[in-house]
Amino acid sequence: MAENPPQRPEPSDEDNLLSRLRDWRSSRETDPHTDGPDDDADETLPDPRAIDLVLRVGELMLASGESTEAVSEAMLSLSVAFELPRTEVSVTFTVISLSTHPGGDSPPITGERVVRRRTLDYHRVNELHTLVQDAALGLTELEGAIARLQAIKRSRSPYPNWMIVTGFGLIASSASLMVGGGFIVAAAAFTATVLGDRAAVFLANRGIAEFYQMAVASATASVIGVGLLWASSQLDLGLQAGAIITGNIMALLPGRPLVSSLQDGISGSYVSSSARLLEVFFTLGAIISGVGAVAYAAIRLGVNMDLENLPSAGTSVGPWVLIGAAGIAMAFAVSLTVPPRMLPAIGAMGVVIWLIYAGVRSAFDAPAVVGAVAGAVVIGMIGHWLARRSRRPVLPYVIPAIAPLLPGSILYRGLLEITMGHPADGLLTISEAVAVGLALGAGVNLGGELVRAFQRGGLAGAGRRHRPAARRTRGGA
Repeated sequence: MAENPPQRPEPSDEDNLLSRLRDWRSSRETDPHTDGPDDDADETLPDPRAIDLVLRVGELMLASGESTEAVSEAMLSLSVAFELPRTEVSVTFTVISLSTHPGGDSPPITGERVVRRRTLDYHRVNELHTLVQDAALGLTELEGAIARLQAIKRSRSPYPNWMIVTGFGLIASSASLMVGGGFIVAAAAFTATVLGDRAAVFLANRGIAEFYQMAVASATASVIGVGLLWASSQLDLGLQAGAIITGNIMALLPGRPLVSSLQDGISGSYVSSSARLLEVFFTLGAIISGVGAVAYAAIRLGVNMDLENLPSAGTSVGPWVLIGAAGIAMAFAVSLTVPPRMLPAIGAMGVVIWLIYAGVRSAFDAPAVVGAVAGAVVIGMIGHWLARRSRRPVLPYVIPAIAPLLPGSILYRGLLEITMGHPADGLLTISEAVAVGLALGAGVNLGGELVRAFQRGGLAGAGRRHRPAARRTRGGA
């Protein structure tokens, strides 16, 4: 008589919930390379509805902005929860595939889905994580899971569209306020960024590639910034109009793919990591193209763009700087449709990362890269701890929280140095901006690894033994 399979854990012991999920999945999974001839005696064909559910959940999670590792773990957990035998999952930047082998004389069953459109929606990611957790705990059956997936796909964002657009503009206005632009410049930065975003939407509706959308968005805001800078110099208004361009750059910088690319690389998903990193550099190229073209034209027209007085927050911890840091983090979260109840924690994390960055730089006279790493490591630890406590994904916490340190002012300085005839200095400054961005991504992931090292469990069914990058590839066991 066949031995009864282990039962799913009861959700009574919340402290050990995720560890028990990992152990449950470990006991249910079968290594396909160790199956003997008698293992195929009880051949049962898998339910095609379960295969379709796993593929659609993975596709929706990846399209909504989740990392490759988290998507793989979610799909594996669902495949075990709904008893798909000998399942293998492959997730890349655009393609998701699942293969299950019933055993015996039956051939493997393989399904695949392609992600053609990406829409960042962390509210949807959060709901999908909850669905995976409930399915792994046995709190929802297959029919209920299918119905919940359809409801998630039809669900509306917690914010109306006008609020998401407003949030995008508030990133720029908060950044302008943070670097000393003042209220007039902050209002102009808000207007410029919203107009740039609307111009990008106009191009998107006509099928123009995203590279050119980003270039036009950055150029539109830069034109307004240069115009206000010229008016300020002519009328002697003393406005830090360059903060408009700095704020717009920070609103456009690709924080989410940057963190995800490093996270995928660290977890062993090198193909996805390379693709995401290439996406980051294409986005940077679009921003540099738009801002650089406008800056070059402005200098040739005689607009006074002084390198010595560029807007920068430096290492200040004044009230307006901290308000700006919190505003950037929360506005970034709104633009990514993070659930509203997470906004206060994200705002506090934005203040924390700036305080650590400024403190490390001031206390040790450290460069920006070192301060960025220190702040990002702490945010990574806090974000992963909050995600485990709240049973939510981690990216909605950490992506907006690192936004105050995105190198908008450094990138702007580098572009001006190039356009004003100092290419060597400009390239070095742009390299510093890239290094700060990579430091933020690496620091966030290091914080998560520290949490992983001292705590068991993860996403439903995600354990250290199931993480390919955690296995030794050289030396003794």
